[in-house]
Amino acid sequence: MIATKENTIENRTWRYATKKFDNAKKVSDKNMDTLLEAIRLTASSYGLQPYKVLVITDQEIKSKLRPVSWNQSQLEDASHILVFANQTDFGEELVDEYVENMSATRNIPLENLKPYAEMMKNNIVGLPKEAKEAWTTNQVYIALGNALQAAAELEIDTTPMEGFDAAEYNKILDLSAKNLNASVVLAVGYRSEEDATQHYAKVRKSKEELFTHI
Repeated sequence: MIATKENTIENRTWRYATKKFDNAKKVSDKNMDTLLEAIRLTASSYGLQPYKVLVITDQEIKSKLRPVSWNQSQLEDASHILVFANQTDFGEELVDEYVENMSATRNIPLENLKPYAEMMKNNIVGLPKEAKEAWTTNQVYIALGNALQAAAELEIDTTPMEGFDAAEYNKILDLSAKNLNASVVLAVGYRSEEDATQHYAKVRKSKEELFTHI
């Protein structure tokens, strides 16, 4: 479908942070595959994608996550829970793996990509750990934004969530051992008819207040 002004704005007006999901409605495998592929195709700095996305449907795991998520019902009622986890540290292997993938995907000799690889390594590998974590977390939020809009196009409801204990998530999902940290969570499913929030008008800054044209 070709995007138009109308459906581009309609999709973004339709979506909202769903407060109550219908736990009887599940997102189909086909639609989840489309949503996950949209996330996979997300832009990231240098294309490195320094994060993982955990797709959780196991009800027992979801129930364990709810108490460490301010007891928000979305954790148990949503069809799927996506946990975006940034890499907490990295070395040259992050670049090497990407360049090897580029070589295979684009049929470019690995030797020809060495200058590009060295440029990336010089720019990011030597950063302090805190700067690396900040950078990888920023990349996660690009993926989150893309996921929100892709879901809206599929008429799938979502709730982006920062209200959770990341340290507890890391324990429950064994993320720390994998050099990962839970950055943000996205509940995915379908709104309940009982969720009054869906009828609220969006509250946003005016164009005049938000945008400065130079």
